[in-house]
Amino acid sequence: MTPEALDLSPLRPRLPSPLQEAEDERFGRCGVRLLLKRDDLIHPDLPGNKWRKLELNLRAAAGRAVLTFGGAYSNHLRATAAAGRLLGFPTIGVVRGDELAGRPLNPSLARCAADGMALRFVDRATYRAKARPEVLAALVAEAAASAGRDGTRDDVYVVPEGGSNALAVRGCVVLGRELRAAADVVGVACGTGGTVAGLAAGLGPAQRVIGFPVLKGGFLGDRIRALQDAAFGAPAGDWALDDRFHCGGYARTTPELEAFAADFEDRHGMPVERLYVAKMLYGLTTLAAEGAFPRGTTVAAVVTGQPDSAR
Repeated sequence: MTPEALDLSPLRPRLPSPLQEAEDERFGRCGVRLLLKRDDLIHPDLPGNKWRKLELNLRAAAGRAVLTFGGAYSNHLRATAAAGRLLGFPTIGVVRGDELAGRPLNPSLARCAADGMALRFVDRATYRAKARPEVLAALVAEAAASAGRDGTRDDVYVVPEGGSNALAVRGCVVLGRELRAAADVVGVACGTGGTVAGLAAGLGPAQRVIGFPVLKGGFLGDRIRALQDAAFGAPAGDWALDDRFHCGGYARTTPELEAFAADFEDRHGMPVERLYVAKMLYGLTTLAAEGAFPRGTTVAAVVTGQPDSAR
């Protein structure tokens, strides 16, 4: 099957995703307009940047088994498994933490299994080394064999952790194009960097992106630059990161963040996912209070998922 022949119509994504005005006095008193880019409404099983990252990768896979990587609560694993169920191709998830193999599956991994994903649990040292050619080759052979495939790279299509590669970046360019002329600043939460890399490239020359990393470590800038080099051969767009809002790291929250998210839900009637979206919204609200946006600025916040898409 060729990429062009792959029929993605069973997914029926809602595109472009809605762009909604959000009346919020915390922005209004600073002379700033807030918009919500509801990418969480693209698809119930492949929300937000998961659809945008996976679309071109699914076409490249062209019906082959898809092997990918993630932690025990990975949104990306869930979205890939759902795509496999809906489109009828095998999926294999390499999960960080061999200690999980003997335990009952958590709700996220149980959903992956129910959608037909073959789960392969590996120790953390192996997981860290997954990009090394010899380690990846062994993982492909072992995991694919467990799913009834031949175990060769020709038989299995590999998508990296979080779905971020050059094809994913190109898929996220469309998000930027949908927001052209709609906002001056676009805020988005980021884990592996692919969304920021593509979003920035798709925006117009007078627009900029602020990414809010949900992991600590300060490594993401280099990762985004490398992804843009792979996708476009050069840097693209105006983007920056604000790493003050990770709340201690991935899957971590604080009482302050919980209170902020609950208040935002009450104000706007929108469920707020805590591990990504709440951190981004908290960051934008803090920046507005700090005077980071000149009066007259329009800010668009990309809502990449709903609460149940994180667990």
